[in-house]
Amino acid sequence: MKSIKTKYLLLFLIVFISYFASAQRKTIEIKYAGFGEKDEEKFPGAQILTRNDAQQIHIFHDGIDMYCDKAIFYGKEDFVEAYGNVKMVQGDTINLNSKYAEYSGKTQLAFASGDVILTEPQSILTTDTLYFNRAKQEAYYKTGGKVVRDSSGTITSKIGRYFMPRKKYRFQDSVKLVNPEYTLKTKILDYYTDTGHAYMYGPSTIEDAASKIYCERGFYDTESDTGYFVKKSRIDYDNRVFEGDSMYFDRNKNFASATNNIKVTDTLNNSIVKGHYAEVYRAKDSVFITKRALAITLQEKDSIFMHADTLMVTGKPEHRITRAYYNAKIYKSDISGKADSVHVDQKTGLTQLINLARMNKGDAFSAARKPILWNVKNQMTGDTIHLKSNPKTEKLDSLIVFYNAFVISKDTLSDDGYNQISGKRLIGLFDDENNLKQVDILKNAESINYSRNENGELIGIEKSKSADIEMYFENKELTELRKLRQFDGKLYTEEDFPANARKLRGFDWREDERPASVEDLFVDDPPLNLPVIKGLEPYNDEEEFFNDDLIGRVKKADQEAEDKNLIKKDEKPKASRNVPNKFLNKKDTSKEKTGKKLNKIPDLKKD
Repeated sequence: MKSIKTKYLLLFLIVFISYFASAQRKTIEIKYAGFGEKDEEKFPGAQILTRNDAQQIHIFHDGIDMYCDKAIFYGKEDFVEAYGNVKMVQGDTINLNSKYAEYSGKTQLAFASGDVILTEPQSILTTDTLYFNRAKQEAYYKTGGKVVRDSSGTITSKIGRYFMPRKKYRFQDSVKLVNPEYTLKTKILDYYTDTGHAYMYGPSTIEDAASKIYCERGFYDTESDTGYFVKKSRIDYDNRVFEGDSMYFDRNKNFASATNNIKVTDTLNNSIVKGHYAEVYRAKDSVFITKRALAITLQEKDSIFMHADTLMVTGKPEHRITRAYYNAKIYKSDISGKADSVHVDQKTGLTQLINLARMNKGDAFSAARKPILWNVKNQMTGDTIHLKSNPKTEKLDSLIVFYNAFVISKDTLSDDGYNQISGKRLIGLFDDENNLKQVDILKNAESINYSRNENGELIGIEKSKSADIEMYFENKELTELRKLRQFDGKLYTEEDFPANARKLRGFDWREDERPASVEDLFVDDPPLNLPVIKGLEPYNDEEEFFNDDLIGRVKKADQEAEDKNLIKKDEKPKASRNVPNKFLNKKDTSKEKTGKKLNKIPDLKKD
């Protein structure tokens, strides 16, 4: 008996709670209507409301006001259709205008069509049809829309969704942002109306009159005109292409920087600069690059490679100047060099190898390591070296060694024999194969020369002093040596030549420093540790607009209407009339998936 009473008590509580919950749910109210009538044949169970000359129809539901010229109100289904100059207002956050609208008090789903305009404090959305889920404060269109934000520009897309609590739009399919200064195109764009921050996903471009940016994941601040790009990012500047793993861009300053695997291609001058950190100042026509910096001058037969701690390329496209400083090295198959600093003028073809006057007087390289060139078997050093080439023919023309010129070539048949010439200045001329054909040593010339006959037999070792020396080469071999105004000289046999006299003052054989390949340019560099690129999270899908929760509410409202015989047998329930069938026909998993979390919003973090 006690068990039966308990069951009845539980049943009573369930019924009471259900009734109380139903009573608590707020229903649609008609605040004002000019005229009202019924037409059970056309609109069974509905009131037909019409405005008068005084004002529009005013409908209210749980914090939202609706105004229109005509309305069909289904009181039992808590559903209204609004026609003519429809306006929906939600506090000071949402203002929706359209020609037609539907709204269900049970599902809190609104549908608007015909010149739809959604206005919120920071932007205006226009579209042909719009869905509005009041429970989650989300709006959605799928037939094309346009969003205008004064400072950012105009954004158009085929599909769009607005998350009101986050003040965020997600645009998809043919997304285009048009600003007076640039045009942004992307596959998917997350846009925040309060900040003007835009996140791009998929192939994306930002293009203006002077540059074009490409990336497959990026961030752009439409307020400050700055951006951050990762994944296949690049910027096309006039005659330059700037690429890197991650890039920062400032439109106002005409500035860009990049980190990791950087490549700057000069399409006009056929040159490439590489490294792992770079800065580009477009207005100044300047590129600064470091971390295994490498400049490549592309030539038809044999490119020139230059490496240094830092590279700087400046000047207009028709007159580029490349500066390489701190332990600069040059490699080409027929000539290589090394200096504290190298300057290359691409217009004149002049390459200067110099030592910088550093503040650190104890620096070993600047104090003892003079600029050096290697050509075939010859090593040339001096305080400063100028190398001249023809920019059009890409051939070496001449070289000049200023002060303390010294030429060394190893005698091919002896272990410790070196042909040497020193003087105040050296002038060299190259043949068509980029080999030295003549070398002149001017002022205070000294020489040590191993003379051999055609069989390679040593004739003697000559040591001499003269005013000048002229040397002539054929097929990379010394064929003639002329000493002008010689005032001292002696020919020794190998046995009679004193060991302490076999090297001229300033002798410094540096063959072990000679780069034999591009890889050799980096042998003195410290280990390279690239920073891990951070900043933009990968794209994450949002939960569908027609999610399980919304579909569950729609189906529940439809079932209630069917249970109360509020609709005809073949009539589609009001609540689901504008919900796409593909969503209604999905399995209802709302009970299985409760409290589903939205994916994390991508955010910008500094490296």
